[in-house]
Amino acid sequence: MGQEIQIRCKNNKKIQKVPIGSTLSEVFRLFNLKMPFPPVNAKVNNKVEGLNFRVYHAKDIEFLDITSPSGHRAYTRSVFFVLCKAVRELYPHGHVVIDIPVSNGYYCDMSIGHAVTEEDVVKIRQRMKEIVDAHLAIKRHEVPTDDAIKLFRECGASTKAKLLENIGSLYTTYYELDNYVDYFYGSMLTNTKQIYLYGIEKYYDGLLLRVPDINNPVELGKIVKQDKMFEIFKEHHRWQSIIGLNTVGDLNEAVLNNHTSELINVSEALQEKKIADIAEEIVARKNVRMVLIAGPSSSGKTTTCKRLSVQLLANGVKPIGISLDDYFLDREKTPKDETGDYDFENLHALDIPFLNAQMKALFAGEEIELPKYNFQKGKREKSGRRLRLHDNEILVVEGIHALNPELTALIPEEQKFRVYASALTTILLDSHNYIPTTDNRLLRRIIRDYKYRGVSAQETIRRWPSVRAGENKWIFPFQENADVMMNTAMLFELAVIKTQAEPLLQQVPEKCPEYSEAYRLLKFLKYFHPIADRDLPPTSLLREFLGGSTFQY
Repeated sequence: MGQEIQIRCKNNKKIQKVPIGSTLSEVFRLFNLKMPFPPVNAKVNNKVEGLNFRVYHAKDIEFLDITSPSGHRAYTRSVFFVLCKAVRELYPHGHVVIDIPVSNGYYCDMSIGHAVTEEDVVKIRQRMKEIVDAHLAIKRHEVPTDDAIKLFRECGASTKAKLLENIGSLYTTYYELDNYVDYFYGSMLTNTKQIYLYGIEKYYDGLLLRVPDINNPVELGKIVKQDKMFEIFKEHHRWQSIIGLNTVGDLNEAVLNNHTSELINVSEALQEKKIADIAEEIVARKNVRMVLIAGPSSSGKTTTCKRLSVQLLANGVKPIGISLDDYFLDREKTPKDETGDYDFENLHALDIPFLNAQMKALFAGEEIELPKYNFQKGKREKSGRRLRLHDNEILVVEGIHALNPELTALIPEEQKFRVYASALTTILLDSHNYIPTTDNRLLRRIIRDYKYRGVSAQETIRRWPSVRAGENKWIFPFQENADVMMNTAMLFELAVIKTQAEPLLQQVPEKCPEYSEAYRLLKFLKYFHPIADRDLPPTSLLREFLGGSTFQY
């Protein structure tokens, strides 16, 4: 019998010896595990690896299925791989850009020599089915980075070559599917037979690639209407094309060529122009008395609110800020979640009737006394701050529920203007690797929580799934209600965030569950050449997270 090593399986808490050099697929079979869905990848000592990864030393292993974030990402990347191969075979001189996460799927921009037709969609769908049904191996290759760069240059994948040229790694992993090669950030499936569900639809001038719902993997994610979100992404892509900066490789090249200040100035100017345009639109609507600003965690709502207030003043309108936090119910009246804890993210944690009554009184010309919430006591108190709204004044209300129609149901629609703010990351790693917007926001929050709240990166990562669950329930369903969407992400920001985020992520202990996410984010940040924050203006939205802002928070 050959040499064996000891493996601890976290799924069933059992320890077993396996032959040295076994793949994770083989280890899974040896443990005879029963899972609701087949494994997609696994955490090996809290680092996510594909099932073709081989173990040569004692390890802790936790197998992950498609219902885990890591497993869902690996499945999705593998479907991307099949799509890209199908397009290359059907249109040898064409290419696909996996571009925008939208409508519970991924918008793919197609360059195939003509406008995408329904006939093209049928052909691509059929070729993808043939590839999946052929049960083709997805092979993983690890080679010197210089060799990978040469390979991608030769096959015309310039965005991949440019990305790899700047990461500084000695070796690079790429994948092969029946002689078609591609580079993907993260683990993949090992065979196309593991792909059991996907969808391809015509979407605007391209395709919408659909994958299983992470919460119900036997069904595709439901298509939701997100026209405004889609247009914001497209608008930013038009800006990026003008300045020639579409991928992280382009960004790194600009940094290395000393164009950092120019890039920051242009990005900040574009964002300020958008805020100024929103202020002008608000003022042009003569009946508007209330601006409602909502967005998910770490989207920069507060700075958007402050900068919009400045622009409203510049247009001759005085903004009056009101915090929804002051309208919380007394603690004992707060709804509880399924675990029995107070659910402060719940819309009904706010005293909605009281809020509407006060707003209606203000708009009727009456004077009110604004409340003040005492978070230590869990009680709403009188503030002594009396307010009467004058003709040239507008209320500016910021909060996660601001776009929920139920919040201001008694206020006439013509008196409200809704703004949705979110960090919509539009720059791509390369043409087949988009950057999840949630990664951008999580990195912002890790820095802010540590700097201003004394919370470790480990704790922020631990809480993040709960935060995301609240967003999915209380924020995202109402984003298309906005009159205007505001993208708060900057083209260069991940290169700036890198310098403050890396030391915090490095403090997450390897033994804790949060290490796998910290490790993934650290690997991701290696793609970026750092940019010092000294060139950021003091009014930059990023200052809300990095520090050094002239605004008071």
